[in-house]
Parts: sequence; structure tokens; C-alpha cells
Amino acid sequence: MPTWKEVTSANPAHSENYARKWKILESQGQDIHGEARFVDALAERHSRILDAGCGTGRLGGYLIRQGHTVVGTDVDPVLIRHAETDHPDGTWYVGDLSSDPIAEDEFDVVVSAGNVMGFLAKEGREFALQNIYDSMRTSGRFVTGFGAGRGWEFTDFLATAQKIGFTLDYRFGGWDLAPFDESSTFLVALFTKPGAGGHLLA
Repeated sequence: MPTWKEVTSANPAHSENYARKWKILESQGQDIHGEARFVDALAERHSRILDAGCGTGRLGGYLIRQGHTVVGTDVDPVLIRHAETDHPDGTWYVGDLSSDPIAEDEFDVVVSAGNVMGFLAKEGREFALQNIYDSMRTSGRFVTGFGAGRGWEFTDFLATAQKIGFTLDYRFGGWDLAPFDESSTFLVALFTKPGAGGHLLA
């Protein structure tokens, strides 16, 4: 699968089209906040949340409205400008998870939705997960979801995350908490950064 940079280099209009798509869906009354509700249910009130691969701030903006402090980072400056305009109460950074350290740290929760993991360059995958791990407080939670067929097999992704130090708590087949099995075409994985007082599960 191509990286996001490769997609936007091949089609400079892609970012604006992507931003427009979500605004149209929302204006039509479509439910575009399933991932955000999942994260809000997971997080304690007034949590400090990193939206890793935040795009236009769709997910982060919802979490801000629920009272959380949200920092977002994304490789695409066009999408970051949308986030800054649409959700001025968030803090938004241009940055590549695969190569750039995350600008802030001590996050209670990190979320990476929207197939972000599938857009990472192969050589930058481990670095991206290490960046996320390092940005979290001890006992913080990390949740991500992406589809099959995007160049990163689920088993390899899970093994890499655990190599970094994450403890896998749950796997689901979607943001609606569908059961995950070997036939699943989507993975939502919930991890803990281990430490005293964490949420480690057997």
C-alpha cells in the first residue's frame, strides 16, 4: 500500500477531497463518530488524549466537545489546517509518526484511527509505535484500528507492538466491538503501557 505522502504526491487534490468527504457525510446526518465514542468511553473525564494521524480533527474535535484535552498530529499540512480552523480548542501539529518525535507527551490515551497504521512506510512502522509508546504516561492506553489488505498483517502489527513494550488487552473486529477472529477483515486493538497502577489484564 502507498503511504499517505505518496497518495497526496500523486494526487494533490486528494487531501481537500478527503476533508470534503467527511463534511458531506456529517451534513447528511451520517454517524462519523463511532471511533470517538469508543475512545470517550475508554477515557477518564478530562483526559489528555493524542490523536495520532488526526487528519481534519474529526475524532479529536468530538473528544474536545466531551471535555478532553486533545493534541493531534498528522503528516498532511492541508488536513492540519482544516483541524485548526474547525477545532480551534485543540492543539494540532504537522508531523510524520514514522520519522518525527511527537511534540508533546504524558498522554493518558492515544488513538490512531482511520487506517493510519496502514499508511505508514514499512521501514517506519516500528519507529511510529515507539514514538507513540514514548508519548504516553505509564499505564496509559493506546487504541488503533485498520483494515486488512493494507500491507501490514495483523499478526505482524501485534507482534511489533508487543516488541515495543505494549501489553495487548483486547482485540475487536471493528469499532462496534464485534468479535475478532482469524476471518476478521478489520482489527481494533487496545493496549496498555505497563506500569504500577495500570489496567493490565490476564
